[in-house]
Amino acid sequence: MNRGQRIKSVLSGIIMMIAAMLLVIYKRHAYEIILLVMSFGFTCSGIGKIIYYISMARHMVDGKIILYRGIILFNFGVLSSSLSYVPRIYILLYLACVHAFSGLVEILRTKETRAYGGNAWRLKLMSGIINIVLALFCILFYKVENTAVYIYCLGLLYAGFARIVAAFRRTTFMFIR
Repeated sequence: MNRGQRIKSVLSGIIMMIAAMLLVIYKRHAYEIILLVMSFGFTCSGIGKIIYYISMARHMVDGKIILYRGIILFNFGVLSSSLSYVPRIYILLYLACVHAFSGLVEILRTKETRAYGGNAWRLKLMSGIINIVLALFCILFYKVENTAVYIYCLGLLYAGFARIVAAFRRTTFMFIR
């Protein structure tokens, strides 16, 4: 990471942590804001991957995987935007599934990183475990009134903290001769 990327990463981490605290303070409209952010993020990410596939990835090996990811993320975004009028238990289950899936992916990435001899696998493993624990909290505390808000804010706090830590971590460069 260069200096600009580090500053951007630290600032985005701080903004994520402030947003989490604001969501906890203003719980009344937090569900709508969380759904709006999730649907906007998934939709933009899906559209970005589809555009990347059209422009470049179709010429790459396994480029169709990027197209499939884009379609799935876009569908998650559309689904998230339609969840505003359903009971909050479904939002909580949806949040639990997202955290469980991302935790499982992080743990599998840890296994791959260790196999290739990387040394940043501990942070990825911790991230995966925390995501799975957050998914379990969603399931265990489904009767508490604002569980989805608290779980989302905990995930946002951790993601912001992880960005700040990643910004200060020393990066290694690999040169191929």
